Amino acid sequence: MSTHRTGLRRRLVAAGAAAATATLLTACTSNTPEEPEDTPSAPAAAAGANDEPGDSVVIGFSAPAADHGWMGAITKAAQAEADRYEDVELRVAEGTNDVNLQISQVEQFINDGVDAIVLLPYDGAALTEVATRAMEAGIPVVNVDREFSSRFAARTTVLGDNYGMGVSAGTYICEQVGDKPGAVVAEIAGIDSLPLTQDRSQGFSDALSDCGLDVDNRVAADFTVQGGQAAAANLLQAAPRIDALWNHDDDQGVGVMAAISEAGRDEFIMVGGAGSANVMRDIQSGNSVLKATVVYPSTQAADGIRLARLILQDKAMTDLVEVQVPRTVQLYAPVVTADNVEEYLPTAFES
Repeated sequence: MSTHRTGLRRRLVAAGAAAATATLLTACTSNTPEEPEDTPSAPAAAAGANDEPGDSVVIGFSAPAADHGWMGAITKAAQAEADRYEDVELRVAEGTNDVNLQISQVEQFINDGVDAIVLLPYDGAALTEVATRAMEAGIPVVNVDREFSSRFAARTTVLGDNYGMGVSAGTYICEQVGDKPGAVVAEIAGIDSLPLTQDRSQGFSDALSDCGLDVDNRVAADFTVQGGQAAAANLLQAAPRIDALWNHDDDQGVGVMAAISEAGRDEFIMVGGAGSANVMRDIQSGNSVLKATVVYPSTQAADGIRLARLILQDKAMTDLVEVQVPRTVQLYAPVVTADNVEEYLPTAFES
């Protein structure tokens, strides 16, 4: 086996371990999935002993404003998950990108004496102090997606895998064009100042290096449709030839696809990021440059609701030997292609 394939195998093994963690989370009550009625965008639910009604619990939930598809799906899935349980009352604060307002929302949850808080912070560092106060008040906090700066601020943290997204995207592109002499790879990142963008780009670069490729052309956008279109237009003008393109975010990808259409370019394959329904439908149709997307789960807050309930009712994840809910759960970043798109489309978000 060649050196780069050996390195690739190591990355895939690591990714498989992450997948096992994600599988354990979604199977924390049993291994028999069942879709909740009237909530097609909610994650598949599992029925089992842990789903039997227990002590009634009140969970406070706060997240940023639903100003793009992924964030909107986060809140919708959290509410749908809470609705599955007759013993859960979910109090949802209005989504906000104002750090001070979100801090006041958490303070209100503390004053109201909720049993647990599921919190996707607009800024993890800025919300750390108030989350720590909640923990000190005896209110378990489940931190979602954007980590606090102290381990004392949360009982459990549910994370996506930004580095793994890059690895998955790079691995797929290696499989598609790695044997093509002089293959040109391009990248449209999100906001470069954010650690999540840096992690995605690092994972992408590391995976490409396993098959002797690198990023030849790179631009950064801002996770918006307008920013994606402008960044893609600049990239396409600067790169007369592209063999494979990775766009970090499917919401900004709406603009990226508009720029590609305007430029009349179709000589390359494109991989999306986050896993939107519109991208998956394009993949399914086979009529565009989009051939794959890498999922960044919009189920994280729903998983947080389920874990908060288990913590409060002193239950564990029954597929684990461990008798407590884990301290950290990191979800997997699978590649969705025409071969498996039907599996992922029901839980995808709309851009």
